[in-house]
This record gives sequence, structure tokens and C-alpha cells, in this order.
Amino acid sequence: MGQEPRVLPPSPNWYCARCSDAVPGGLFGFAARTSVFLVRVGPGADAIPGTPPFRVIGELVGHTERVSGFTFSHHPGQYNLCATSSDDGTVKIWDVETKTVVTEHALHQHTISALHWSPRVKDLIVSGDEKGVVFCYWLNRNDSQHLFIEPRTILCLTCSPHHEDLIAIGYKDGIVVIIDISKKGEVIHRLRGHDDEIHSIAWCPLPGEDCLSINQEENSEEPEIPNGKVTAQTPVAKGCYLATGSKDQTIRIWSCSRGRGVMMLKLPSLKRRGGGIDPTVKERLWLTLHWPKDQPTQLVSSCFGGELLLWDLTQSWRRKYTLFSASSEGQNHSRIVFNLCPLQTEDDKQLLLSTSMDRDVKCWDMATLECCWTLPSLGGFAYSLAFSPVDTGCLAIGVGDGMIRIWNTLSIKNNYDVKNFWQGVKSKVTALCWHPTKEGCLAFGTDDGKVGLYDTYSSKPPQISSTYHKKTVYTLAWGPPVPPTALGGEGDRPSLTLYSCGGEGIVLQHNPWKLSGEAFDINKLIRDTNSITYKLPVHTEISWKADGKIMALGNEDGSIEIFRVPNLKLICTIQQHHKLVNTISWHHEHGSQPELSYLMASGSNNAVIYVHNLQTVIESNSESPVTITEPYRTLSGHTAKITSLAWSPHHDGRLVSASYDGTAQVWDTLQEEPLCNFRGHRGRLFCVVWSPLDPDCIYSGADDFCVYKWLTSMQEHSRPPQGKKSIELEKKRLSQPKPKPKKKKKPTSRVPIKQELCDRNEDEGVKESSGPVENGVSDQETEEEAREPELPCAVTSAVSKEPISCTPVSVGFEKSKVTINNKVTLLKKELPKEKSEALMKKRKARSILPLSTSLDHRSKEEIHQDCLVLATAKHSKAEPNEDVSADLEERFHLGLFTDRATLYRMIEVEGKGHLENGHPELFHQLMLWKGDLKGVLRTAAERGELTDNLVAMAPVAGYHVWVWAVEAFAKQLCFQDQYVKAASHLLSIHKVYEAVELLKSNHFYREAIAVAKARLRPEDPILKDLYLSWGAVLEKDGHYALAAKCYLGATSAYDAAKVLSKKGDATSLRTAAELASIVGENELSASLALRCAQELLLARNWVGAQEALHLHESLKGQRLVFCLLELLSKHLEEKQLLEVKSSSSYNAWTAGSEGLFVERVTAVWKTAFSLDSPEQYQAAVRQLQSVKYPSATSNTPSKQLLLHLCHDLTLAVLSQQVASWDTAVEELLRAVMRSYDSGNFTIMQEVHSAFLPEGCDHLRDKLGDHQSPTTPAFKSLEAFFIYGRLYEFWWSLSGPCPESSIWVRAAHRRMTSVEQSQQLNNVSPEETEPKASQPEPSRPPELDVRLTEEGEQILRACKELFSEEHASLQNSQRTVAEVQETLADMIRQHQKRQLCKPTADGPAKNEPEQEAEQSLSGSQHQCKEEKSEPVSLPELTKRLTEANERIAKFPESIKTWPFPDVLECCLILLHIKSQHPGCVTHEMQQQAQELLQKYSNTKVYKRHCQTFCT
Repeated sequence: MGQEPRVLPPSPNWYCARCSDAVPGGLFGFAARTSVFLVRVGPGADAIPGTPPFRVIGELVGHTERVSGFTFSHHPGQYNLCATSSDDGTVKIWDVETKTVVTEHALHQHTISALHWSPRVKDLIVSGDEKGVVFCYWLNRNDSQHLFIEPRTILCLTCSPHHEDLIAIGYKDGIVVIIDISKKGEVIHRLRGHDDEIHSIAWCPLPGEDCLSINQEENSEEPEIPNGKVTAQTPVAKGCYLATGSKDQTIRIWSCSRGRGVMMLKLPSLKRRGGGIDPTVKERLWLTLHWPKDQPTQLVSSCFGGELLLWDLTQSWRRKYTLFSASSEGQNHSRIVFNLCPLQTEDDKQLLLSTSMDRDVKCWDMATLECCWTLPSLGGFAYSLAFSPVDTGCLAIGVGDGMIRIWNTLSIKNNYDVKNFWQGVKSKVTALCWHPTKEGCLAFGTDDGKVGLYDTYSSKPPQISSTYHKKTVYTLAWGPPVPPTALGGEGDRPSLTLYSCGGEGIVLQHNPWKLSGEAFDINKLIRDTNSITYKLPVHTEISWKADGKIMALGNEDGSIEIFRVPNLKLICTIQQHHKLVNTISWHHEHGSQPELSYLMASGSNNAVIYVHNLQTVIESNSESPVTITEPYRTLSGHTAKITSLAWSPHHDGRLVSASYDGTAQVWDTLQEEPLCNFRGHRGRLFCVVWSPLDPDCIYSGADDFCVYKWLTSMQEHSRPPQGKKSIELEKKRLSQPKPKPKKKKKPTSRVPIKQELCDRNEDEGVKESSGPVENGVSDQETEEEAREPELPCAVTSAVSKEPISCTPVSVGFEKSKVTINNKVTLLKKELPKEKSEALMKKRKARSILPLSTSLDHRSKEEIHQDCLVLATAKHSKAEPNEDVSADLEERFHLGLFTDRATLYRMIEVEGKGHLENGHPELFHQLMLWKGDLKGVLRTAAERGELTDNLVAMAPVAGYHVWVWAVEAFAKQLCFQDQYVKAASHLLSIHKVYEAVELLKSNHFYREAIAVAKARLRPEDPILKDLYLSWGAVLEKDGHYALAAKCYLGATSAYDAAKVLSKKGDATSLRTAAELASIVGENELSASLALRCAQELLLARNWVGAQEALHLHESLKGQRLVFCLLELLSKHLEEKQLLEVKSSSSYNAWTAGSEGLFVERVTAVWKTAFSLDSPEQYQAAVRQLQSVKYPSATSNTPSKQLLLHLCHDLTLAVLSQQVASWDTAVEELLRAVMRSYDSGNFTIMQEVHSAFLPEGCDHLRDKLGDHQSPTTPAFKSLEAFFIYGRLYEFWWSLSGPCPESSIWVRAAHRRMTSVEQSQQLNNVSPEETEPKASQPEPSRPPELDVRLTEEGEQILRACKELFSEEHASLQNSQRTVAEVQETLADMIRQHQKRQLCKPTADGPAKNEPEQEAEQSLSGSQHQCKEEKSEPVSLPELTKRLTEANERIAKFPESIKTWPFPDVLECCLILLHIKSQHPGCVTHEMQQQAQELLQKYSNTKVYKRHCQTFCT
């Protein structure tokens, strides 16, 4: 077989006119889902001798949605080229040798429905779409032509094999046109005759019209074919036949020279074994054609049930055909056939390949008309695989299309010997398990919770357990019976029972001898045996050890519990996985080391597989259960959840795992070593199983609709993909169909297309929520209905989605045609069916007694016989004899003329007829005539057919019947989603609470409140509950204003205000504040008004902010803060120290800027806020002191900083007004500290100039006593004032000489960038220097001298900054910070070393290392000089302790109030000395140097110390 794995591919796509094709030499391709599978047929397939000569050789992957068309290039030399069209809107051209796209186009705007590669023009590909647009695309010149012939849906198109410009197009409404693309798509012929979808068009293989002996006379005998529209004769169109197949059950042959039909073949109704034709089969016809190249007098077509016919066209007056495979039964397709492709193999055999709804691809020998071989396929996910332990080599496959496949993998004559089992399944098959000893006994579980048993050797339907699971069946397992099943004697109970685990978390024990009896939930036994009182975990997996003595249960919480039979005593719990357990597998018992049978492997929604050795636990027999938390072996490598595990029966300790990462992995568990990795699937794997015969062979199934057989020795990879490779696999998976709904109009008929499209929506996974149906299931019910005619008609119509009554309507047309000739024919062409049906109804009302009426219109003899029977019955003196009774039984319509009992029988028969024909309303009328109103209501309620009319009549039968009928009707309306109407009906019988609850539970809150308000007492708690529930829903959806109304309705005003404020914009906050104020929630109102003002502040809307604060009296203090902030902002704006991006709306009182700033502030407070008495000042202080803001950092936004700053300054000004100087000093210092901490030097200097214009002397005078508690705070304030003046002085000196200023600036920057953790960075050169130094260069020299004199005062005041006490404290604090940083660095280094250890595989894990190295090298680069020996941990700890002890000794007053960095001030002074030696006295220089030498032992100041102190 070579290296390629053998594959069971996905099913060919349904309802496509051309989605399979073949080329000479033996290459066949068919579209399946979003890709195309390629099959090599004939000698080149390298098949095993004796088996059919074909092999699946690959797949064309690239489309993202269903492939709707596939065609090869039939030109010698380019057989390797093919084209595909897809619902994703593209047409792709492929090279099948490389399996890659050569080019593609996305010209179509609508869904592409037809495609063909011209057999005459080498590079022309023609495609058509659902809106009637045709595109011709020339590959070699990359050119295209847009043709719009008719606004109808195209279903198929075929290019002429004789004329390169002619194309025949078939439409959905039965029209066929032949167009000439050289004349811009001019219509040469419009062929009318078919009156339903055109499925296939085939040109006669020979040009000219001599190959068929059809003469003119014969044609004239066919009046039912109207003439087509014949245009002027064109030489191009001369002479060629065309065949079309339609859903109207006819094949028509057309002459191109005459532009009209010359022959019509009607499909025969073939009687199949097992009864007559099911009427619904005709509904589902697909008529495809093939006109053989070497046999122009023969035509192959499909038929109703999957048969193929070979028509003989030589004698047109005789409809003569031969059935394919007539001799051997069971070789034909069992469902309709979609495509026929001829193929000539390398050894010149003429074959025909067919694809069908039965999911088989069949190959036919055209010489014998026999089936050579069949390739089966899958119409859903492959959920489950299981090899029979008895019938070796029998592989059962559970598929999402509702069928079980049994693959005899050992068949010598056929690689694909597959049988299908569908009876009784009707849902996705998610679990399978063979009986360990009984031949052919297969248990299956389905997506809808069904558990059943198949005997695969008989044709009987399966036995189904009467107990269903509520959700998907996850797992099945055969194990020994446990109580209560185990309690019978040996002969009374089976040796093995079936255990099933379902998605709702319950494990059931089914007795295979009595599946009709109730299954037993084993949780009851577990509870009783182990005396458990707590809630048992949700079970997700069950597995029995091979000896049948130990059972393992996997749970949703990741735990695994081990139980011992017979009473399921819990002996062990394994707490290893932390996510849902998907699979558990016990090692086999026949290995060379018997102790390996105690190994148990498990996989969960985590990607790690754990193997546990349970030998000691099982053999120890301890009383209480053990908990295991350490695995025996751990297998890591997969990157997504584990879905299936299987031990190799041929090796010891060898395991294969399937995963959602798209791969299967073989492991040597004892060595924890990955051996090989299979990557053939294009999706998530669900199941994997080891071949019982070939140690090298494994089978796996996935959500790509494939089952692969692959060899471990042939795999090139040894471990699952990591990093980039897994990304590629992810991309590969993403190219699979997306589960998005198509934005397309639904086709009015041929519904199964959409159903087949559903196959892309397979569910997320077996063990998660089950998703929409796949293509198999959607049509599965129709399959049963085709094979079991006794199914009720309700099922039929539900599935086919077309009303069955269409058939009689069309029959009606045929009859009426005779009488109303032209009109009806016209109507028939122009109007859609539904309208014409409505017209028919208008003409004649439907009879209530149609059967009796028809029996009264029989032949004269029959009616005469009726009279005789009636006379005998009426006038026999004695009781009527048996013969008369039998006659009356047969002639039920005579009930009209005899007694009541016979009339009742007549009504019963008529009623049944109405129900069968889908007219329940007529049945109800008959029952009313009979007087059985109660019966009518009951029947209608059972069938869900109650109507307003019936319910309105119900009171006639009594009050209780009426109440019951209204309740039943309300229930029915709920099923139909008409909840409001249902509630109205409940109100009619005074069930107000029920009506309100119904509306509420279906989210009709508005209606529920209206009803409750109208009908219940105002204080009823239901009303409040409704308001609150609706409010919560609206709040969740973000409709805050409406939610607030609800809360107000529920008299929960606080919640209303809260929810209004949730949006957080100024208007919402203001409304919320006003609302809270109205309802008396003053505290909430104040906080919301303040938030509103702060929002408006961000938009610089000062007027609005003041108005918002005006809402609440308690915000008077905040109004003062905002007033001061407004004045300060305007002041800064005028000095151009504040960037203003948007215009500001200032209050009128900000005008005028003369006078001292503080005086202006107090004046405004007096005029605008009437603040003049000390009591008012005190009240404002109290209000503001209750608000505390956090300290600033360098990241505090400037607007927030200014607000917090003004809060402190307002308190300072208020305190000054009431002569509370201590508080004034503290608040001023806080404001200065805020600007200092945020690094905003400009603001700090502005605070000094505005609030301390004359320096700190007047404050010192006011404080008076030197020993007051505020003295340390005052000293700090004074120090910061001097600190700011010192910097300004230094910059004024540096101004005229740019070189030095650059040098200074650079030095300053270097200093601040190094000392990140200290307070030095508080001076931000970026902000301050441009503003402070721009005016300097233009300053005249004498001014500089004056400044220098002024500077002497500043320099004298600097002595205040040289506080040894503060220098010592700051040094200790720096030491602490430095030690902490060193410790943090050591921890980082340690973590980095730990990370480096396990990275054995590749660069993916080394990225964090590189980053760490870069950051470390950066910090080393900064501190080159400081490179020293590494410090030990004890040494660091010692340093830290000593520094902390020193800090503790300082008095609290010093530690409480901050102080400028003393060493920083020393450095500035020494810089000034170095630039202008005359400025600084020797004494001051010495003092600065001493402080530097003494306290510069931290890295940050060491090098500066070396610069200035040597």
C-alpha cells in the first residue's frame, strides 16, 4: 500500500450537478465537505493483488466552505489540472500532482451552483451562480467575461464538446438555454418542455444529427412538447443533440438544428423488493445523465431509488432500457444518485463512477453493467472505534450520520468490506462496545441518550434499552453484574451486564436479557455500600479491569474512583487530573510481565496523560479508601485535550493517545518516551484503536469525517507538534468549514441542500454540548421512511419540509387543463405553485364528506347495488343477516340512509381520511356534528391542533371542560412560542398569577407588568418582583435609564440612582444626583454630584462643575476647592505654564488678575459664595478635612494632581482666615509635597510664589513659639522654599553660557535617572528647564550681578538645608531601599536559573531569558564603577537590620514631615562653586563636602563624592 495511510473518506457532497469527475489514465476526484478527495483507479493504484484496483491518494485542501463543483481539464497534457467552486465564493484551479492551487478567482457575488472546464478550449472554465450570473474565466491570460442571461437560479451548465463558444445552461424552473459566448452570451435556443429543476445536461458525443434515427413525422406525434424559441439559423448551432434530465421525472433529447425537443423518456416506476414505491421517493428524485463517448445511441441515467438505467435511443417510439446489475441483487445504490463520471483506465477499460445519497462511491464496468467495487464513506464525525474480541478484524465505527459501520479489515478480496447498520439508531453514534465473548453482539450509545444492542449477524432491528440517558452517551462497558442484577441465581442472570455513562453524569447498569426492564443507577449501590451522605461526583467515564473485579469511574472534577466488586466498595480515589476525565484504559493481562495489568492510563480535558500502578492498592485490602496524588508515569506532549487511549495488545506498556491537537501519539509508557506521531487528520481526533493482528497498525477517527488506518513505522514525527508546527495544524483546522450561518435565501424546494450544508456544524466534541445536526442525520429520517412505508405522514412532512399535499394539487392541474385550456397553462408558467393552489381553493371549497361523495359517483351498476343493499337492510323484518351486515360494512357511505350506528361508522371513516390528508379542522367539524365536543377537544389537544374556534366552543361542554381546554390551548401556544396570546387565554379563566409568571419566565416583562398592574392589588409582592427582575435584565444589557424607571417602580430609589450613575458620564451622574436628592438619599446625592463635577472638570467645564456642586449644601467646601482650582488654572494658563487642549468655560468671577493671589481667592469666596464669618470658614474646614486624598506619584495625571493640590491649598487659606496657623502650615506643606512627589517643579514654584510671595518669615512670626508642635512642619516648608530658590539661582547662573548649562543639565539628568528610588527624581528637568531657562540668555549682564547679590541671601539661607539629622535619616532610608533592590535582584537571578534548567527543546522557552539578560546587562552597564564582589545574604540582612534600627532612633517629628534631599542640595552648591568660585564661601563648601563624605556610602552618591571631595 505504500506509505500513504488507508482512509475511509467523508461522503461526496449531495445535490450538486457536477461535484465529481475523472480523467483518462485512472484519476477520479469527488468533492466532500470543504475539500476534494482523489482516487487512483486501475493498474496505477498499486492495490494489493486480488483486491479492487483503486486507492485514495490524497486531498485538495484550501476552501473554507462546502465545495459545490469539481471538474478536470479533459485536454491531453493537462489532465493534472482541475477546478473547484465553493460556497466561500471562490473558484480555484489546482494541480493534482502537487495538490496546490495554481490560481483562483472570487468574481461571483452569490453562491456558485455550476462549474465546467470547457472540453474544447484548453484554459476556459465556466461557472454559474444562484442569481443567474455566468463567468467565463480564461486561465492562461487571467481574463474573465461576465454574462447575465436570465434572472433565474442556475443548477447546471455544460460546454459543448463540438463548438467552443456554445454552452448549455439548465435552470431551477425547468428552462434550458444554449448561449454563444462569442456574442456576449446571446441566447441561440431557449428550450421549453421541462417543468421542474434541471439536474443534468449532456451533449451527444458525436456532432451532426445522423447518429439517431429520428424523423420529422415522429416529432409531430408528440404534442405535449411545445416548440422552443427558434432564432435565425446559425452555422454554429447546426447539427447536434442535447440530453437533459429533470426533477419532473423525464429525460428529453433536443435537436440544436431545429431548436426543439425530439424525444422524451419518462422514468419507469421500478418495483423494488419489499413493496411498492414510497410516494415520497419521487419528491426526492435527482436525475443525472451520462452519454457514453463510443455509444451515441445509448444514454445512462439515474432513477428514483438509486438504480442506473442504460437507455436504447435507436427506436424512439419504444422506451427500451437495461437495468445496471440486474442479475446480482444488492449491488445497486439504495438512495438517489447525484453524479456519473466516465473513466478510461490505463488498461483501456471503460468504467463509470457514481456518487449517491447512500454515501457509497460505486464503480461500474460499462461492458458488463456490473459493479466492480464500492468505496464507502462517512457522513459525520467518527466518534467511536471498537474491534470485536471474538470476530477478529471486525472494526465497528460509530458515526455522526446516524449509522454504525462494521468494517471487515481482514477481507482478502475487498479492502473496504463495510456494512452499514442504521435501523433504530436515528442519532449520532457516540459510543460502541463489543460483548467480550458473544459473537456479533455490539452495544451502541447515541447522542440523544439511547443505549441499544445490535446482533450484527442478523438483519433484525436492534434491542433498545427502555431507560434513556438525559444527555449524550459517553462510554459503554461490559462488566460483571452488581446488585440488584447480581442477586439472582446463576441461571437467572447474565454473566455480563452492560454499563453506560451519560452526559448528565450517571452510570446505568442494563440487563442485556431484559432491556425492556428498568436500568439501575449504580450511584445507589455506591452510596449504600460506602455509607456516603455527600453529593456524588458527576461521572464521565467507566472502565472495567480485564479480570472483571475492579471498576474505575472518571469524574467531571478530574478525580478517578476505583471500586471492587461485588458491592462496589470504594478502595481508592486518584486526585491527579483537575479537569473532566475523558478516557480511562486498563493494560491487557496477556503481557510478559503480569504486574503490568495493574497499570491504568487516563486522559482528561488537560493535555497530560497519567499512568497509575494500582497493584499495591488492589492487593492490600485495606478497610478505608486510599487517596493517590502521585502518578506512576506522566506522558506530556499533546497541546489539547485527550479524547481516547488504547494499550497495544502486542507490546508491554505501549500506549496510543488521540487528542484535540489533531494528532495521535504512540508512547513507551515505562520509559515515558514518545515513539511516533500521526498527523494525517485535518481535525480534532475522537477515537483511536490498535489493530488486534498487526502490531504496526493503528486506526483513528476524527471530526474531519475520516477514519485512517496508519502504520507506526511509517511516521516521520516522534512527538506532537509544538510551537510553530502546532500553529500550522491550527491553520489546517481553521481551513475547515466555519459554523457560521449562511446569509442566503432558503431554497423553496430541494431543502436537503441546506440540511447537507449543516454537516459543517458538527458539535464541539463528544463530551461537550451537542451541536447542530450533520448531513447524515438531517436526512436519516427520510431514509427510514423510504424503507419503512408504514411511518406516519407527520414524520414525512416534518423531514422533507415540503407539504405532501403538493402532489394532489399538481394532479388537479392535469385534470383542469382540458376544460380551461389557455388560462391555466398561462397561470402555470407565471405563478408559483402556492398562488395557483390558492386560486383553486377559491373556486371550490373542500368537501367535508369527500369519500361518501366519491362513492356516490361510481358506475351505474355499483349505485344500483347500493339501492338493493339499502332496501334489504331497511325492510328486512328480522335482524339483518350476516351478508347484509358485511355489505353495509363495506358500503359505509350508506350510513347516511340507515341507522345511527352506521352513520357513526361513516363519520369515523371520513374523519380518519381527513386526518391522513392533513385536514384536522374538517375532522373536528365532523366530530362536532356527531355531538362529541369533548372528544374533539381531547383529540385536538393530544395532536396539538387546538384552535381559537374550538376553544370558543368549549363552554358548550361545561365549565370544567372549558377551563381544561383553555389551559391545554395555552400550553400548545407556548410550544408555538406565542406566549402573549397564551397569557391572554389564561386571563380569560382568571389565572392571573399563572399568566404573569408565564410572561415573566419568557422575558415579556413589559406585558407582565401591564397585566399585574391592571389585575392585582398595588401592594402585591409579585409586582415589585417583576420590576426588580426587569430592572436587573435591563441593567445587565446596559439600558440604565429604563432600569432606573423599573427600580423607581419598585420603590427602590437608591438602586435607581445607583444604576443611572453606572454610565459614568456627566449628564447621567447629574440626573442620578438630582434623583437621589429628591428621594432624600443625601449622602448618595452628594457623592454623585461630586463625581459629576469631577467629570465636568476633565472637560474643563467650570460653570457646569459649580452648578453640579450647587445641588448639595454639604458640598460647599468642594465648591471652594473648585473655585480655587479654577483661579489657579486660569493663572497658570495666563503664564503659559499649563497646556490647554480644549477651550474652557470659566465663571465670570475669574476676570481680573491684579493683587495677590490669596487675596483674590478670599475676595471671590466672599462675593460669589457669601463666605465671610469665621463660623462659615470653620464649617468649610470640617467638611474638607473629612476627605482624604492619596499622596502623589510621578504617574498622577496633571488634572487630578491639581485638584488634590487645591484641596490642600483651600484648607490652608481657610485656616489662615480663622487664624489657625498650625493647620495652615501643615496644609501648605502637603500641597508643596504633592507637587514635589509628582516631580512637577513648575507647580511647586507656582505654589511658593502664589502663597508665599514674601517667603516664610510672616508665617514664623504668626507661629511665634519656637517649641510649638508645628515647628518641624514649618522647618520642612521653609526648607522646600529655599530648595526651590536654590535651583532657580543655579539655573540663572548657568543661563548665559550654553555649554555649562548643557553640562549641568546632563549631570542633573544622570543623577535623577540613577536615583530612581530616592526623592531626587522629583525635579523633572523636562518640565521645568524650558520654562525657567528660556528667558535667561537675553538677560543683560548687570541684572546677573544683581541676582548674584540677591543670591548671597539665598546662599546664606542654604545653611537651613544642611541638616545633619535629616542627612543621616535619608542615608539610612537609602540603605534600606538599596538592600531591598539587591534582594529583589537576587530573587530574579535565582528564578532565571530555575527556568533555564528544564528547557531542553528549543528556543521557544528562551525568550524570557534573553529579556532578563538584557535588563540585567542594562543595570550592570549603569553601575560599571560599582561592580563589586557579590554580597552574601546574611550580610545584606545585617545591613537592613542596622539601617532599620538607626531609623527607629530618630524622633517622630523628623520622620513625619519630609525634607529636601540634603546631599542633593550639597551637590548643587558644589556645582555653583565650580562654575562661579566666588559665589560660595569656603565654610559652606567645607560643610557640604563633609556631609557628602559622611553620608554618600550608597551607590547613588559615591561617584559624585569622588568628583567633589578629592
